[in-house]
Amino acid sequence: MFTLLAVVMQSVRTAGQKKITEKISIQAATLVRFLFGIKFAAIYFAYIYWFYEPIMFEVKTKFFLFGGLASVAQVLATVCLINVLSMKNFAVGTSLAKTEAILTAILGALFFSSTLSFLGYISVFIGSAGLIFASRWGVVRGGTRNFQSLLYGLCAGLGFALASLWIRGASLSLEVGPIPGAAAVLLYMVVFQTVICLLWVALKEPQQLKLIKQNFNACLFIGFTGVAGSVGWFTAMSLQNPALVRTLGQIEFIISLLITYLYFDERVSRQEYLGIILIGLSVFLVIRIT
Repeated sequence: MFTLLAVVMQSVRTAGQKKITEKISIQAATLVRFLFGIKFAAIYFAYIYWFYEPIMFEVKTKFFLFGGLASVAQVLATVCLINVLSMKNFAVGTSLAKTEAILTAILGALFFSSTLSFLGYISVFIGSAGLIFASRWGVVRGGTRNFQSLLYGLCAGLGFALASLWIRGASLSLEVGPIPGAAAVLLYMVVFQTVICLLWVALKEPQQLKLIKQNFNACLFIGFTGVAGSVGWFTAMSLQNPALVRTLGQIEFIISLLITYLYFDERVSRQEYLGIILIGLSVFLVIRIT
């Protein structure tokens, strides 16, 4: 349930960010995701801790370290994602960034003691193969520009993979349960990320702050959907291995196709449709495992 919430909200938020880059810069579009999400993250945190499930917790050094690292990784990944979306159509750009599932599985096994069952690894590889297959045609035929889109996509996937593992580590370090832990990590990260992005934009692109104000409603929509998606991702990754969560989240590609057709009026290749079959198979395997 949390993963499905994350998938829907992330798809809508990413579409909003792609659209708003027609009016503001990529760095400013990254900023609005966090800046306009602070109050929603704070409201959610207050509800969980003071009304839904009153809890006292002890914040440890690991929480701040892992949360900070996850914040930086997610900011860089978001910048790379918006870059790749500006180079390719919406569905293909999203699929390139979705290498995060296989990267999460590999990095989790190597560095975070987060291993999967044999069937779990099979599901991750099948889903990732489907996404790579769906986007391969643009990389082979497109020259330098498509090589850049591949590089940005892989960097986005790596950033999101590392963020997923660090988010889980920060949440579990609080030892208060997955839902309260995820709410605390979310609020901390959104504030941390806002400071990073706001400083960057204020120093490098101060004129963008005025443009952000002029597009207030669109920015507020991105902030809300961004936090709603993060609530789903953070909670799901606190409950389950991040690699499986990211694999199940690959159904976002199907939603991306719908957005591609209905909103951006972009064409989708036959290979992307074949990729959907592999993604569907990987999601089926994940459901069987969990």
